[in-house]
Amino acid sequence: MKFTNTLIAGKFIRRYKRFFTDIEVKNKKIVVAHCPNTGSMMGLLDQGNEAWISEHNDPKRKLKFTLEMIKVKKRIIGVNTHRANRIVEHALENKLIKEFSTIKNIRAEFKYSDDTRFDFLCDKKILEVKNTTLMREDDIAEFPDAVTSRGTKHLQKLKESIKKGYKPYVLFLTQIQGINNFRIAKDIDSTYYKEYLDAKKSGVSFLAYRCTLNSKEIKIEKKIKIIDE
Repeated sequence: MKFTNTLIAGKFIRRYKRFFTDIEVKNKKIVVAHCPNTGSMMGLLDQGNEAWISEHNDPKRKLKFTLEMIKVKKRIIGVNTHRANRIVEHALENKLIKEFSTIKNIRAEFKYSDDTRFDFLCDKKILEVKNTTLMREDDIAEFPDAVTSRGTKHLQKLKESIKKGYKPYVLFLTQIQGINNFRIAKDIDSTYYKEYLDAKKSGVSFLAYRCTLNSKEIKIEKKIKIIDE
């Protein structure tokens, strides 16, 4: 997935009111950028971290800039959760996900039931995407970064879908440069972890793929190992 324009580099100053961030760009100018991430963003919000923002000239937008990436511990991390499905759709179309390389039809925003939508239906494979930005230990990405009742519900619905003839998958889209391992953050959400283990036993498939990130594009790079502890 290529950015429309090359991102602008700067330094992260602070996040406030959940959706606002102050970013210092060249000549020490401070701009306000939209934060399109409703999660805790644990470990990402230290003042002075390198950051990248996109610029938009839509007069209907309240904020001209959007926070896209932050650099933590020498790794660039994509924080714009609105980009996740576009990154995955690009990967599906270009056969970058091995398990989906033979699919013929891609349907986004699949309405599974009256109260549940999944990110993609690829032939008979359901694909639910979980954007992953948490890194508390070197070379291990984790999900979730906060309690996710919505994520737990998705796992329950994915288990149910097997009985209806679907093949359900969860893809942990790991937007952390160069990371090699992934695990569920069971200390953050033990209920999600238990549901994950049960879903895995029931036949739900779990994948973790990392991305390559720079100021011009983000795209899926390679599959990484899921650690069960």
